[in-house]
Amino acid sequence: MRPVIPYVTAALLFGLGVYGVLRRRNLVLVLMSVELMLNAVNLILVTADTTARAVLPHSGQVFALFVIVLAAAEIGVGLAIVLQLYRLRATVAVDDVPLTEPAQPVDGREPAVLDTEARR
Repeated sequence: MRPVIPYVTAALLFGLGVYGVLRRRNLVLVLMSVELMLNAVNLILVTADTTARAVLPHSGQVFALFVIVLAAAEIGVGLAIVLQLYRLRATVAVDDVPLTEPAQPVDGREPAVLDTEARR
């Protein structure tokens, strides 16, 4: 088997994922791009396992399984964060995510409570 084709395919997938992370404005699409990069790494691990005879048999496949478990946990936590952000801000645009400290409470109430009351 020639390992060049899977390696080139994995490099293209990883490059496409990096492009998606750097250029997308939507958090859901950024998470999908991260998943694309993780799948490219899985392809490299499995290809390296089949082409190179390691001391431990099937070690690349075991690492790929760990990456799949990590990706499932990352998607669960990432989507929970995105849904909470959407509930608070009504958008999932990356540019609208606040990177500073939240606003101080007014009248003893949280700013998110004031925003939801103002929408009613």
